[in-house]
Formats: sequence, C-alpha cells, structure tokens
Amino acid sequence: MSHSSTGSAVGPSPAELALPIDDTALADRLRTRMEAVEEALYHHAQGRTAYVTDAARHLLAAGGKRFRPLLVLLAAESGPHPEAPEVQTAACVVEITHVGSLYHDDVMDEAELRRGEASANARYDNLVAILTGDFLFAKSSELTSQLGPDAVRIQAETFARLVEGQILETVEPGPDEDPLEHYLEVVAGKTGSLIATSARYGAMFGGADPTVVAALTAYGELVGTAFQLSDDILDIASETEESGKTPGTDLREGVPTLPVLLAQASTDPADARLKELLAGDLTDDDRHAEALRLLRVHPAMEEARSYVVGRAQEAKELLTALPEGSVRAALEDFADVVAVRSA
Repeated sequence: MSHSSTGSAVGPSPAELALPIDDTALADRLRTRMEAVEEALYHHAQGRTAYVTDAARHLLAAGGKRFRPLLVLLAAESGPHPEAPEVQTAACVVEITHVGSLYHDDVMDEAELRRGEASANARYDNLVAILTGDFLFAKSSELTSQLGPDAVRIQAETFARLVEGQILETVEPGPDEDPLEHYLEVVAGKTGSLIATSARYGAMFGGADPTVVAALTAYGELVGTAFQLSDDILDIASETEESGKTPGTDLREGVPTLPVLLAQASTDPADARLKELLAGDLTDDDRHAEALRLLRVHPAMEEARSYVVGRAQEAKELLTALPEGSVRAALEDFADVVAVRSA
C-alpha cells in the first residue's frame, strides 16, 4: 500500500475488515465507518510542515489491520448510539496512540522493517522516529481532550500502563520473580491496556450499559494479551514476507517471549543445545538462525499457541453480558481471529 510523500494526500481506503462478519448490514456499517476513520487518521497526523507530516504518516501509510479502531466501532454497536461522533474520535485516539508507540518500539528493537516497509528509524533516524512518536502521542492527547475528562483520565492511565510495560520489557525479572509472570505483566501493559481501552471507549461512547462497558473492558484486556502473545509467536514462526517484519527480532534482542520462556523451562535433555543458544548471544547470525530453527519445531510453540487460545476463550466467556446476536458473534470472532494469528 503506497502513499504520497508530499504530506498532503488523504490516506488509503482500508482493505476488507480485519475479521469476517456474517451480518452483511453490520459489516457494511463498520466498513463505511472504518473508511471515515482512515481518512480522519491522515488528517489528524498532519503537522505544520510537510516533513513532519510525512514522518507522522509513514507508518499509517504502511497499512496494518487497524484492530484497535475496528474494536472501538464494534464495541460501540453494543450501545444505542454506535454512530455517535465521539466513537470515531475515540477510534482515532487509540490508533494514533498505537502507531506512536510503534515508532518508539522500532527504535528499542532496532527494527528495519515494519508492516513490510522500512521502519521510521531506518527511513529517517532514531531521533526523528522518537520525536515523531512523541508528536503522535501529543495529537492523540489533543483528540482525547474533545471526549471529556473521563476519557482524558482513561487515556492517561492507559498510556502510563503502556509505557511502563515497554520499560519493564527492558528490565530483567528479579531473583524471586517468575520470568513468565514478569513477561505477562509486560504484555498486559504494552498491548492489553490499549486494546482494553479500545473496547471500553467504544462501549462508553456508544452509550452501552455500565455492566456491558465493564465486561467489554475486561474482554479487551484478554484479547489484547492474546494479540501480543500471538504476535510474539509469529515473530518466531513466520517468514519475513508473511509477517512484514524481520523474523526473530525479539530473539536477536534478547527479549524473552512466551515460546522462549516455555522452552527455557523444559527439563528434556534433548533441549540442551537450544537452552545453551537462548542463554547466549543471539546477535550472531548463525547462532540466531540455529535458535530460530530449533524453536520453530519445539513443543513450546504448540504450548504457547494453546495458552493464547485459552485467553481468547476466557474473553469470549465475558461476552455473556451482551445479548445474543450479530454484535456478540462478531466480538467472539474477533477473539478467535486474534488467537489463531499464530496458528
């Protein structure tokens, strides 16, 4: 998906929705609203100069599934006012916050690819990538202020959790701390928090009952956790052309993920070589390639996938707070799609 670098073009229309929806009328409504969100995103990512605009739109133009704004729009369907203008604004808030975090993420990971395109730090440099992320966070805060003090508080709490999760990712767990628990706390902060807020905003601004808002917030937290865990599995399992990212980035950087932690916990003597590699320096291309190859066929991969499916199942069970129908079915499908991304 290409995009003009003049800084003045309107964003591309999104492809088909990121999940199949059986109800044609619901799918059509969501598609129309997603197109409006997509156009608004490019408008909100505009700076006062063409250079800043180009940098801010760089990762937007690379595409992406737009899971978070879609979840806002879908959750809003649980209330009587899914077409409220605040719903579209909230959808832009969560996506701009997410995209801003990707600029920082890629600097931390020293990533060269993002969504099949050059990462911002590769195209520009680390300084521009970091400041562009900050610019987008400022834009999301500006937008949130239009949604009232409750939304500002929720956004601030969410952003604090997101950043703390990113910081914790760089910190070794303490001697008395379970590495897996530490990792899951990172995931909940980095990814679960914003996806929970996506569902919460949608339900809130769609006018849903408070019990539904609470259920969808908890649902979003679980779906967000599953989303990040499946992304981490894909980091090991997929080839570059499939995922649009450099495979094994987390592995190379020494960032522990669910499959790695499960493999390290193995007591099978046959895993000695893999555990030796994982404990050592994986910036060496040959060692990295060998570790990737061994991990891809290790039982830890299937164990990790089963864990992800379990979190998605928990999320679906929370949806009993909603009446049966196409919206609930679509939210169940949303959880399933997230869970099987790693399959």
